[in-house]
Amino acid sequence: MEASANETADSRPALLQAVGLGKSFGANRVLHDVSFDVRPGEVLGILGPNGAGKTTLFNLISGDLRPNSGTIRFDGAPLGKEPPFRRAQLGIGRTYQIPLPYDGMTTFENLLVSASFAGRKSERAAYDYCAVVLEQCELGGKANQMAGTLTLLDRKRLELARALASRPKLLLLDEIAGGLTDEEGKDLVNLVRRIRDQGVTIVWIEHVLHALMAVADRVMVLDFGEKIIEGPPRQVIEDPEVKRVYMGIEA
Repeated sequence: MEASANETADSRPALLQAVGLGKSFGANRVLHDVSFDVRPGEVLGILGPNGAGKTTLFNLISGDLRPNSGTIRFDGAPLGKEPPFRRAQLGIGRTYQIPLPYDGMTTFENLLVSASFAGRKSERAAYDYCAVVLEQCELGGKANQMAGTLTLLDRKRLELARALASRPKLLLLDEIAGGLTDEEGKDLVNLVRRIRDQGVTIVWIEHVLHALMAVADRVMVLDFGEKIIEGPPRQVIEDPEVKRVYMGIEA
């Protein structure tokens, strides 16, 4: 009998491993002793109220911030003081909660920047691959449209496409479904699911709970910078402490 995707992922070394991460800004402790790992092909969802430290955690992984304590290993090697561009070249792609395209460039040009610099592709290879990614992200008909004129849904798609153009092994999604209608959210969830099915490992911060539950293999919950639980999505959501902290429901 063939192993399931989750069984296969669990038997392999972690692609991302964080141990004892801590981050403070002066006297303000944002993260404290956060440890977790993500195996190849997994989708790890991260939940938590505003101010829980979720985006700070992403900033530590992407290299936008450095931890005060703890270590991060990626693909078997410590990241140390590697800057963001080097981490992108190593295979860590990222989207932002508020899309940040180059508004003065076309959609296609936005992807070329990512493929050429983070993906380190030749000009010809970058052109060919970006054309594939545009179609995958349902932006093929808007290749020559200026990024600054796109709708919110298409800007979200472009955020994903720019990250994918770098050929990431690990994709960090920061509230990619936020601000969308239910139908738009479903469309984006289906896109994330297709990306996962292509073998990209995903860590996903999301407040749109049903979107995260539709894709995540495991969920981790942060509160005041500390991990309070981690496990299968349904089990985590039914936990009394999670209901109290995240949903405001007293058990």
